[in-house]
This record gives sequence, C-alpha cells and structure tokens, in this order.
Amino acid sequence: MNGLVIRNTGSWYVVLADDGTMHNCKIKGNFRLRGIRSTNPVAVGDRVAVLLNADGAAFITAIEPRRNYIIRRASNLSKESHILAANIDMTALVVTLANPATNTTFIDRFLATAMAYNVPALLVINKVDLLEADDDRSLLDAVAYLYESIGYEVMKISSKTGEGIDDLKAKLKGKLTLLSGNSGVGKSTLVNLLVPEAAARVGEVSDSHHTGMHTTTFSEMYFLKDGGAVIDTPGVKGFGTIDFQREEVSHYFPEIFAISSDCRYGNCTHTHEPGCAVLKAVEESRISQSRYASYLSIMDDSADDKYRKAY
Repeated sequence: MNGLVIRNTGSWYVVLADDGTMHNCKIKGNFRLRGIRSTNPVAVGDRVAVLLNADGAAFITAIEPRRNYIIRRASNLSKESHILAANIDMTALVVTLANPATNTTFIDRFLATAMAYNVPALLVINKVDLLEADDDRSLLDAVAYLYESIGYEVMKISSKTGEGIDDLKAKLKGKLTLLSGNSGVGKSTLVNLLVPEAAARVGEVSDSHHTGMHTTTFSEMYFLKDGGAVIDTPGVKGFGTIDFQREEVSHYFPEIFAISSDCRYGNCTHTHEPGCAVLKAVEESRISQSRYASYLSIMDDSADDKYRKAY
C-alpha cells in the first residue's frame, strides 16, 4: 500500500495510508546503503510504499521521488544532513525579536536554504505584543522592511493576543506548510491556535537564559480545518547549511545576486576582488551588513571541522 508520512518520532514513522488507515512503521535497513546520508532517510511529507507482514508489522520499503524538501546540516555531524520536511508548498519561519531574540544569521541561513531547494518562504514575526516600547517597534519595522525590500513576505502576529492570526490562517489555507524556528518562538502555541485539537505541548521560556525550552520532540503533520496542513518540527538552535557550492551561495541572496552582475569579474566571490559591485553596495548600505555577514558565514560552511562540535 501507499501513503503519506505524517509523524517521525526518530525510531517510528506514522503513515496515513491512501485508504485512510494509520500504520506505525519501521524502515528497512538498506536505505542508508542507497547513498542517503541523512539522520532521517524518511521525512514527514514523504509519499512512501508500505509492506504489511503477516504478523501485522509494517515497513516502509520505498520513497516516491520528492518534488522538494528543506534540509540542514545535522548537529554534531559534519557530513550528514537532517531533512525537516518533504513535498511542501511553503515554509513559514517563525521568529521573535524578544524573549527570545532570533539571530538574523539564523533567519538568513534558513531563507537561503529554502530558496536553494525551491520552497517559497514566509517570515512570521511572533510575540509582537511584547514590542511596546518605541525602540522595540522601530526594530520590528526595520526587520520587516529589510526582508520585504528583498522580496520576502513578512507577517506580524501574536499568538497571545490573536493579532494577525486570521491573516496567517488565510495564507496557510490549502497548502502544506513547514513551521520552523528556534525553540521558544511560540510554534507549539501557534499550532494550538491553528489546530486546537492538536494539543501540542507548550513550553516556557527560560528566564535565566532567555532561550526556548524544547517542547516538540518530533516532527508531525497537523491537518487544518479549512484545508491544508502544517508540519511542526522541533526547535533548532542553529542552521548549518549543506551541499552549497561556494560559487552558488550568492544565488540564494536575491539582493546580492541582483547586484553581482555589475562585478568586474564573472567569478567574483564578493569577498576581496577589485571592482566588486557587492562590496561597494555593502559600503554604501544598499546591502545590509547583517545580510552580507550571513552570506560570508555560509561561504565559510565548507570548512571540514566547522560542525564537529555543537552549533
């Protein structure tokens, strides 16, 4: 039988079969022998073939070709990847500017990866109810303007007050969307608003470190009442890119790629070359310093030992 993977617990996969039945499945051990270097060869969103044994045990025997996926470098492993979700229509990156504050390098790495793997990305700024001071509102407006000026859609929401939630629901309707972000940004609370019956666990933010406490421990798909579904994933601290060629990194930064055509050299890396239009644009603040720093950090991801320690 064939079906859709809707949950990945790390050791088991829950498959919703085409006939409506649910099956707890293991995977055959030969997946890694086929060259799949991933901590999770099967991901939520995958279409798979399932074999039911006479004793009732279920095994995933094949994965249908993926139309896209979101992937990151696996923590502590320099040469392996972790697939966040497959066959998605969109990804919504949930970030916060306070309690905790999401690092812009994390945002940029995620957005670049989404573009590299042909997944439309939406930036969702949550907890805007915490941004009451003038300086905080100015920061919110500046961050939203930065990414909107590049071409990304930005939504400002509050899971606590409900601000922007109806607009977000309308955006998600009819689509399979990956929700991702750091721990503590409110993804589980957001899932509970979108799918009340999900009863996703909600954690508290550490007062001492202002970082999120992990609450979602596995990836799961939740179906929306008005059509579509969201995939909730465990919060991540860092986002290591993988399989990026240095000469292609600029392609995933729209504002850098647009200006790079004016560089003196066609193979310009935008790091030191004379006549580099990108460096000039950074100096003149036509490209933000934070975005350029993120570009350089991805360029540096090719270092062999960069991800041998916790990121």
